[in-house]
Order: sequence, then C-alpha cells, then structure tokens
Amino acid sequence: MNTTTTTAALQFAPKFAALGHEVRLAIVRLLLSANPVGLVVGEIQRELDIPPSTLSHHLDALQREGLVAVAREGKYLRYRAAAAGLRDLLAFLYAECCTRSGLVPVSTLKGVTV
Repeated sequence: MNTTTTTAALQFAPKFAALGHEVRLAIVRLLLSANPVGLVVGEIQRELDIPPSTLSHHLDALQREGLVAVAREGKYLRYRAAAAGLRDLLAFLYAECCTRSGLVPVSTLKGVTV
C-alpha cells in the first residue's frame, strides 16, 4: 500500500467501523429513506424498536464519523443522513475497490474526489 492509500484507509476505517454494526446500518438506511426531512429521535426509536440509551449511543457514533447530521428543533433532535460524509465514504470505496482493479473505468469517476 502506498502512503496515499494508507492515509485514506486510516481516514475511512472508523467510518466503516461505525457502519459495521447492524443497528447503526439500520439507522443510516432508515434516515436515507426519510431523506431529506429526516426523523426525530422518537420516530427512529419507534421504527427500529431500540431503547433510548442504546439509540443515543449509536446516533452519537454515527454523528462523530460524519455519517448523520443532527439539528435541534425546539425540544426535539432531528437526524438526517449526512450526504457529504456518505458520498465521501462511497467514493473512497468505489475508487479503491473498483478502479484500482480495473473493474470500473476511471473515466466514470468524473467529479469524484477521494
């Protein structure tokens, strides 16, 4: 692995780890389906049947990695999928796994930066 690849892998490894938990992946999928409005915590909890403290832990982990965004609306917290964080993660995966092997031509990555 060259230095650039190693640096990128170190940057994205915690993001993949955050998505590696089935509850966190379920949260991101749910928020993507609720895009662009997002969901308040109670809606996420009801939909996924997760105890509040557990949900809070998982939402914090996803927010820390830039995969979800949160905004306060009065006494509620509204979560949305973080488009930029998810786009960057997918672009890294696409560039590393598809273009390096020649599976996908580099020309299809116009405008994608990693």
